[in-house]
Amino acid sequence: MNIDRAIFAVAGGFILISLLLAHYHSELWLWFTAFVGANLLQSAFTGFCPMAIILKKLGFKPGTAF
Repeated sequence: MNIDRAIFAVAGGFILISLLLAHYHSELWLWFTAFVGANLLQSAFTGFCPMAIILKKLGFKPGTAF
């Protein structure tokens, strides 16, 4: 798995988990969902993604975008 696919998997997992937490625990978890979405949006324009740096240090192969 390369960094690009791992970022999509991590972001999708975070969004689904935060939606479940918002439904069952507190609606304040939707702020985390918004944060993940905003981070994906800014990385589309800037090419900078903190998760890509972390995954690169963990040994994931580089992808096309990151």
